[in-house]
Amino acid sequence: MVIRVYIASSSGSMAIKKKQQDVLGFLEANKIGFEEKDIAANEENRKWMRENVPENSRPATGYPLPPQIFNESQYRGDYDAFFEARENNAVYAFLGLTAPPGSKEAEAQAKQQA
Repeated sequence: MVIRVYIASSSGSMAIKKKQQDVLGFLEANKIGFEEKDIAANEENRKWMRENVPENSRPATGYPLPPQIFNESQYRGDYDAFFEARENNAVYAFLGLTAPPGSKEAEAQAKQQA
């Protein structure tokens, strides 16, 4: 399973750049493998992302903005969904991955199952 993060390398928005760095930095720090898919430099990436963000997750007007997160081709969410999962120690579940033993998320899951 490959986590794919759709980003815009040449975004003029500081807010988008910050959100992208937040997601990528978290994945790198936690050694979660991922692929960066640049929608600014690659029209195929842009088209694929826009077509695969579910209707109920799209903005009322315009296109979904990066970062958008997928596990293979399964949509996992945008920055706000990622941020909420991170705040709740549930990023691995959000990404569709198994939390590694010893992680806060794995410990929380073990307590829930006990």
